Amino acid sequence: MASCFFLLKQFEDVLIYLNSVKSYFYNDDMFNFNYAQAKAAVGNYKEAEEVFLLIQSEKVKSDYIYVSWLARTYIMNRKSRHAWELYLKMETSSESFSLLQLIANDCYKMGQFFYAAKAFDVLERLDPNPEYWEGKRGACVGLFQLIIAGHEPKETLRDIIQILRNTANPQVEFIIRIMKKWAKENKVIV
Repeated sequence: MASCFFLLKQFEDVLIYLNSVKSYFYNDDMFNFNYAQAKAAVGNYKEAEEVFLLIQSEKVKSDYIYVSWLARTYIMNRKSRHAWELYLKMETSSESFSLLQLIANDCYKMGQFFYAAKAFDVLERLDPNPEYWEGKRGACVGLFQLIIAGHEPKETLRDIIQILRNTANPQVEFIIRIMKKWAKENKVIV
């Protein structure tokens, strides 16, 4: 029955069934894989991450679905660096490109702008789609706002400027000029 609800994307119902048999399958990788996906699908990312990390099978751990769900749980748990490291371990492929898109968009949505900017930067270099520039620009400006508000280290400004310099868009110089002016006024070395 859990499989039926899983296919119907009724994950609350999936969890009712899986919770009832969880104690019998604690070390079963396929059970944990499905259980973690259901947990993540209902927004319980902390528990989903814990269950994903219980999985031992290299076959499961190398599967793109596993990697993408684990990346999403990391991002939703404010561990974007771990998601970025998952991407760095991948070979260049359509799956790594999809993971970059997931990281860029989920990090942006969660206000984790540093890794969103890094992901959009790589995406923009791989595919000159204007949406990637817009995402990168928004992430860089969002991170700049967090720096001004004191929620991110001022030293991160150097990284933002370097990421922006990877773009040939004429808006870059204007944005960098504003950032450098603020850095000078606040005694930040860029």
